[in-house]
Amino acid sequence: MIGICSTGEFRVRAVAGALLFFSGLAIAQPAVGQITDAPRPLSNPISSFAPIVEKVSPAVVNIYARKIVRPREPRLLPGSSALWRLFRDSLLFGYGRERIQNALGSGVIVRPEGIIVTNHHVIDAAEGIAIALEDGRVFEAKVLLSDKRTDIAVLRIETGGESLPVVEFGDSDQVKVGDIILAIGNPFGLEQTVTSGIISALARTSVGITDLRFFIQTDAAINPGNSGGPQIGMDGKLVGINTAIYSASVGAEGLGFAVPSNMVRLVVETAIQNKPLMRPWIGVSGRAITPQWAALLGLPRARGVLVTDVYKGSPAEDAGLTVGDVVLQVGDFLVNDPEALRYRIATQMVGKSVRLAMIRRGAPMELKVSLEPPPADPAPDERSISNISPFSGAKVASLSPALAENLGLDSGIAGVVVLDVGPGSAADRVGLRAGDIIRALNGRDIGMVQELLAFRPAAFKRWSMIISRAGQNISIAGS
Repeated sequence: MIGICSTGEFRVRAVAGALLFFSGLAIAQPAVGQITDAPRPLSNPISSFAPIVEKVSPAVVNIYARKIVRPREPRLLPGSSALWRLFRDSLLFGYGRERIQNALGSGVIVRPEGIIVTNHHVIDAAEGIAIALEDGRVFEAKVLLSDKRTDIAVLRIETGGESLPVVEFGDSDQVKVGDIILAIGNPFGLEQTVTSGIISALARTSVGITDLRFFIQTDAAINPGNSGGPQIGMDGKLVGINTAIYSASVGAEGLGFAVPSNMVRLVVETAIQNKPLMRPWIGVSGRAITPQWAALLGLPRARGVLVTDVYKGSPAEDAGLTVGDVVLQVGDFLVNDPEALRYRIATQMVGKSVRLAMIRRGAPMELKVSLEPPPADPAPDERSISNISPFSGAKVASLSPALAENLGLDSGIAGVVVLDVGPGSAADRVGLRAGDIIRALNGRDIGMVQELLAFRPAAFKRWSMIISRAGQNISIAGS
């Protein structure tokens, strides 16, 4: 299970897509007379983490978010507020009423004037946020920016001109598997707690916690309440913000995930400048290279991202990218799946350009691509379809790259996005789901809601459509 690691009702679990298999490990023994190299001692053995903890702990804070949980009215009783309230108050002993929930989390001060970083899910929908410093003082916090896609929130407290202790940003692109890190936070409301471990893996993109999936994995004990707390390197700098745990229970099992500090820094700088968070866009869609695809493309090994779509008029098209290109690097960083490609683009600044190292028809090449904000054209034109068609009962919108970015969808393809599907409706019966992108209808590309509204299926004649779902194209047909 993947668990968002704060307490309360924000703790989200998603069933993992694979089981962990354990097998016995055979220990290789050296042959008789074989000389083996003795392991080299550490150049700077660490006897205590106390100096690092003393340096950074004053900048780690506890966060208390007060939320009002509002019940959802049942669909079976539309407009039945009086009947529903009577039922819940008398027969359910008040269950379903609005109630106050206090959530616990952690945070870290990154600017002396009182700028604090935590997780979006810790403070999402909070009616009030209190920040408790290590010295016992409590401040009310204001949200400067809260971004669901990265699960990062930036808060400010008024210090009256006092400079607070801070943790400096480190470069998360320089950390390596095996590096020692410290995790500091407020697990289970026990106040400030320090755990240690190593970086177990980098660039984890298969963990479905945020839209921009690119996590640092650690085996340091991280528990509910650690969300938003820092991961600290041995230089005392911030390398990540703890955001989730992999657990079959409520405790830590040695699988914790953090948002890299380079992504966090970008969100913080945007919040301080009081600007909207604008992510750069190049307009490509792709898929990871499998061994089968590597063989077909003549690649020596399965690596890179195969370009499957190039958005018309996008920076990628202007730079000369074409379907079938294989992107290997963004700048100096390797990319082996679409999530890694999105992350490397997202950590750049709008207005700059980036170098892509690629392979085209077996030959290496490089292209320079400009980074632009995603366009908001076409306009969404949200509609609920009610005519006689396979789309009846669906709420849809014309999909622009900007809307796709906001929804966490692939912004390199055009189409009409399904926002909602009514239970038992025609759209539900043909298999449409919220988040699907309708790309083609009866062999013709679709990009506007009006094209769906104008569709009328002919009697006894089959129709077909192509949708994009979770990166896969699916064909649906009916009559």
